[in-house]
Amino acid sequence: MTALTVASKGNQAITLPVLLLVHYLNGNDQDVNISIEFQDVETVNEKTPIKLDWRDGEVLQSAASIHAKLMENKTLHGQDRQAVDEWVTGGRVGNLAPTDFKSIEGPLLELDHHLTLRSYIVGYTLTAANLAIWGAIRGNKVAYAAVKKGAMINVSRWFKWIEETNDWIAPVVQSLNAHAQERKNAKSKEGASYDIALPDTDKGVVTRFPPEPSGYLHIGHAKAALLNDYFAHEMYKGTMICRFDDTNPSKEKEEFQQSIVEDLALMGIKPDKTSHTSDYFQEIYDQCVTLLKAGKAYADDTERETMQHQRFDGIASKRRDATIEENLARFEEMKKGNEEGVRWCIRAKISVDNPNKAMRDPVIYRCNPQRHHRTGEKWKVYPTYDFACPLVDSIEGITHALRTIEYRDRNPQYYWMLDALDLRKPNIWDFARMNFVRTLLSKRKLTKFVDTGHVWGWDDPRFPTIRGIRRRGMTIDALREFILKQGPSRNIVNLDWTLFWATNKKYIDPIAPRHTAVVLENAVTAIVNGARVAPYTEDKPKHGKNPELGTKKVAYSPEILIDQTDAQSFVQDEEITLMNWGNAIVRKITHSLNPLHLSLVTSLDLELHLQGDVKTTKQKITWLAKSGQELIPVDLVDFDFLITKDKLEEEDNVDDFLTPKTEFRSKAVADGNLAEVEEGTVLQFERKGYFRLDRAFRHGESAVAFCIPTGKVNAGK
Repeated sequence: MTALTVASKGNQAITLPVLLLVHYLNGNDQDVNISIEFQDVETVNEKTPIKLDWRDGEVLQSAASIHAKLMENKTLHGQDRQAVDEWVTGGRVGNLAPTDFKSIEGPLLELDHHLTLRSYIVGYTLTAANLAIWGAIRGNKVAYAAVKKGAMINVSRWFKWIEETNDWIAPVVQSLNAHAQERKNAKSKEGASYDIALPDTDKGVVTRFPPEPSGYLHIGHAKAALLNDYFAHEMYKGTMICRFDDTNPSKEKEEFQQSIVEDLALMGIKPDKTSHTSDYFQEIYDQCVTLLKAGKAYADDTERETMQHQRFDGIASKRRDATIEENLARFEEMKKGNEEGVRWCIRAKISVDNPNKAMRDPVIYRCNPQRHHRTGEKWKVYPTYDFACPLVDSIEGITHALRTIEYRDRNPQYYWMLDALDLRKPNIWDFARMNFVRTLLSKRKLTKFVDTGHVWGWDDPRFPTIRGIRRRGMTIDALREFILKQGPSRNIVNLDWTLFWATNKKYIDPIAPRHTAVVLENAVTAIVNGARVAPYTEDKPKHGKNPELGTKKVAYSPEILIDQTDAQSFVQDEEITLMNWGNAIVRKITHSLNPLHLSLVTSLDLELHLQGDVKTTKQKITWLAKSGQELIPVDLVDFDFLITKDKLEEEDNVDDFLTPKTEFRSKAVADGNLAEVEEGTVLQFERKGYFRLDRAFRHGESAVAFCIPTGKVNAGK
């Protein structure tokens, strides 16, 4: 009997194409009867989320091999098997599996061009090409969001046509989603519950992620973005808007906006629409005029510090009772951006002494003559976030505004603006922001660190920005898992980085090739008696449990290099294991004659004992042959936290809590295979830890590798 096993937790862009092909064969070829079983796992073997047990005993464990096997059935060919094969088994289905838009944008554009004036990918009937490509897109939420948005006209038309003319497809998708939903419903058992009873979801769900383009996204922003994406695209099949809150030309740059777009794509977040608050400057301006004419706002030139004092003490501004005509005239001066205009701001006329200080006549418009990066010189007045956000939420049809709990006191203000202007009101849900020990998430403070040169830049591996933690070695899959496990809870906690990095280790350990490095400081040369006189190499697996990573060259010679820390741990006549070689006996240990460094080992004599049992030795050490390979210089870099206090209070001066030294660099040499490793690769230097290669080796320039925390020790960030 032929049986298909599908991992319900697996990547649907891989599983759904196979499911559709199998269902099509079951329904259209009476000689085919393939049973289908779903398992609540991520993979059904060590690597893939799908497996096919063929009737003759053959087991196929990759999507590509299953596609090839199924394509042996002519029912799937149509009139042109070669052309269909090119789409199904030629790698194009797999090209649509990645969950970041950058990776799939090219294949989607190619498909869009191909489908010009075509209803089917190949020929004039339904073939495996249509089913497999349709399934890959439908199973990839990023690709599916792009298709729903209509960004690629031909693909969107074809996608809808295939679905509407083949009514059997929808139940197949539903069967897979039903098993996936069971997994999502179990999230509460894993520490995150998404059953928060958002109101009015039956009327549709539209969320928004509104970053300000004045810096790079950090891990706190990532939580907000992922939660908005989760509720819009996974839980309720709705719409998510990314809206850039570009209301302060003094801080905003195109560079920051582009970085945010790229980071969202890296995280697999594809908004259905991207907009800017500046798109609505005219509407917002008109609404401010409406408030002024209704006597619900006024112009104020009170000095900033005095205004703060008056708001705190519940004292009315002397301008609060100005006439409507005076207020409109002053707003007009603000609009001109002249010397008189910059003195004034517009304040909502809500309350002088409300117990909630957010309701004490907040500023809603400011004058700023600086050029705006999108609108140029057109505007000299700009709305504050507190005024613009509720208005644009209402205009854009946002149904659920998900915000961090720090905005809770401003929720009444949010609704006051909408009530005062008689605009539709979205629902608000507050969730706790994600805080980490000894970590700054304040954009103002992070900017200061960059501007003063305290860090290398926004992608510094000590920074909590998405680019910083990725440069340190965090994988996007681990980032998504960790954040989604926190869920939309309102409980405020200070998270430990060790949990974060422990999640990452699960993802990098199976795919990190193993290498060897020896720290050069006081490195010890050991003579290996019994070794071949002439150096030689052998092929060894890069990863003992993942043969797909391939092999590496391990060099052997009579002289080897050993770390000083290992050499100091040996005792006379002890049997040790030289990893990737075998056992050896320590016959002689020579120490330094310097009275200040008597414990320093200067040389070793070892006797090879390959018949020894590696299971009986306590010491299993790494080493490098001094000849038979080119030793590659590499800087091993580790980091500490930037600040010394777990949580800075508002009154704390960050300069008083700076960690004196946060970068630790060791000169080392690595095996010759490192010369082939590309920048950005995650690897393991055995017995030293996991590293990300920040700079690949170039002749005359050392490689640079950043240590990736694993959760076992304090993980500096």
